[in-house]
Amino acid sequence: MDRWQAMRIFVKVAEAESFAESARLLYMSAPAVTRAIAALEETIGTRLFVRTTRSVKLTESGTRYFDDCRRILSDIVEAEAAASGSYAKPSGTLVVTASALFGQMYVLPIMMEYLDTHPGMSGRTLFLDRPVNIVEDGVDVAIRIGHLPDSGFTAIKVGMVRRVICGAPSYFEKNGIPASPSDLKDHRIVTSTSAWASPEWRFAGDERVIVRPALQCNTNEAAIATAKAGWGLTRLLHYQIGPALVEGHLQIILGEHEEPPLPIHVLYPEGRHAPAKVRAFLELAVSRLRSNRLLN
Repeated sequence: MDRWQAMRIFVKVAEAESFAESARLLYMSAPAVTRAIAALEETIGTRLFVRTTRSVKLTESGTRYFDDCRRILSDIVEAEAAASGSYAKPSGTLVVTASALFGQMYVLPIMMEYLDTHPGMSGRTLFLDRPVNIVEDGVDVAIRIGHLPDSGFTAIKVGMVRRVICGAPSYFEKNGIPASPSDLKDHRIVTSTSAWASPEWRFAGDERVIVRPALQCNTNEAAIATAKAGWGLTRLLHYQIGPALVEGHLQIILGEHEEPPLPIHVLYPEGRHAPAKVRAFLELAVSRLRSNRLLN
């Protein structure tokens, strides 16, 4: 087996932390993957993995080799793409992921504009309210809300979002406006289990309030609709109620008690080696998201 293919198998095993899963992703048999790693370790003269019955972890030498292999493989991909012209002109399929409502409201319009600008491209979206593995799912660009863990990916900050409590003007006319977080115990609360499963709502100064929802909705859209109907108060991310705020159907309360806002990042794995299809989307997405006043 050539060295390039051995490196490719090694990187996949390191990322998946599993020989069996790597074999599935590479369309190989598990014994073939095991033999490839054993041959690579023999050629290099050191162990790359610590294997147990339950896990596969990189050794210290393996960690250093992993970083070098990813860089080398990225350079090979870049050279091949440059020769084929894909680094000069967007081509192929662009895969973008974001949370469900954010993706539908803010990313989908960008994707449509991008595809209109580059008619030779096709696109695929993964709008899910759960983490997506960028590498395993073949994602080109991810839009993430919240503080990012160290990943080695390139991240561009494009905005901030607030956690806000809101209700309809009709609700406040009938029930009054809470003056402090502790007043929420006297109000009807609607929660979305998809986003705020915890009954503990946190505020600035480490203030915490345990809420007892009168209604729990399994989607953010349902919680928003209930609040717009004047039935109760709910807590969501600011961008999720943007249209309702603009139209006057909802208003934010207790703004002075909010926690610090959460950052929004556009995340992609290739760094400076990103192909033209990714670079073109990044340029458009960063511009559009940064100019959106609801996100900044």
